[in-house]
Amino acid sequence: MLLDTTAWGTGERTALLVHGIMSDARTWHRVGPLLADRGYRVIAVDLRGHGRSPRAAVYSPELFADDLVDTLPTGADLAIGHSLGGLSLLLAVDRLRPRRAVYADPAWSTADPEAAVDPSLFAGFKNASREQITALNPRWAAEDVEVELATLADWDPRTAHFLGGAPLRGFLPLRAEVPSLVTLADPSLLVGPGEADVLRARGFEVRTVAGAGHTLHRDDLEGFLKALDGWI
Repeated sequence: MLLDTTAWGTGERTALLVHGIMSDARTWHRVGPLLADRGYRVIAVDLRGHGRSPRAAVYSPELFADDLVDTLPTGADLAIGHSLGGLSLLLAVDRLRPRRAVYADPAWSTADPEAAVDPSLFAGFKNASREQITALNPRWAAEDVEVELATLADWDPRTAHFLGGAPLRGFLPLRAEVPSLVTLADPSLLVGPGEADVLRARGFEVRTVAGAGHTLHRDDLEGFLKALDGWI
């Protein structure tokens, strides 16, 4: 499936951005221009069922990944995937072959191996109010709250059905296919301390954005960019 994309900049280097569930390319509205200022041509996708991309009868991590391969250029200088975008990028990275990959609090597992992920929790959040979003994300700028409301309105909640109420696990990578950085929330509910150690042993660099929640780039943009030092 070809995905809708948003672009910033005309630099000689290329950066790819992949958002998390319930979101779309608009989540990168501050990150994209900042990367463009650093000399990148930035391309951000709307995953299937999100934003302006097509809806589908079936959603799965593998299909999200296939869509990235169908849509994005190979050999980019940088690829960043957040949450579900980090999982989708992981499953596509051997085909996209970016020079560097950054996985921002990726949805590779749960820190609690017995914790089930109920898709109805995601579906119910589609109609969240401005007040609810603000209460859950007290560090977000007002503009990010408005972006969240807009992206939720354009999101197909059936994209969460692949979770099936089961623990999210089994995607912890065996090796880094390309030079790879994992940036984590503090604490991360998706990659626990033991898993972070495993990732380091498997060739990943792992950094934590102190005090940040799951959506690192909206909770603490400055801290997120600092965690990318040497990678962007």
